[in-house]
Amino acid sequence: MAPRKVRLVAGLVRKSSALVAERQLLFLNKAAARPVLKLLQSALANAEHNFKLSKDTLWIKHISVDGGMTIKRSRPRAHGAAAPIRKRTSHITLKLSDEAMPVKEKKTYKPRFKKSKPAVVETKREQVKVEVAETVKSEKETNE
Repeated sequence: MAPRKVRLVAGLVRKSSALVAERQLLFLNKAAARPVLKLLQSALANAEHNFKLSKDTLWIKHISVDGGMTIKRSRPRAHGAAAPIRKRTSHITLKLSDEAMPVKEKKTYKPRFKKSKPAVVETKREQVKVEVAETVKSEKETNE
């Protein structure tokens, strides 16, 4: 499977709990989800059997998808020509961790500029309205 397709799935489960990632991959409607799910299940089984770790505490610390070898085939085209077909393969690297997941601190955003005083804008508009109203009144008085 092409690395570009598998990276979409890998990005979805990156930095998440192993059990949550397994559930997501199980119901994900992408063909690349199946090999990633198979790899995750294998890694969980290895961690549980070889290192005596609990599945509940494991999370995906690192997952990367690199391009593997490209199998070259050809497809017949018009006038006896052949067009190349590149069947791409992927190498997926997965690292699980049982350490506590790092908690991201929420960023606080400071306004870049001081807010302008909206009252000033409204007073200018009101002044314009008052001036217009005064001119209308004066025109009515001169007409009478």
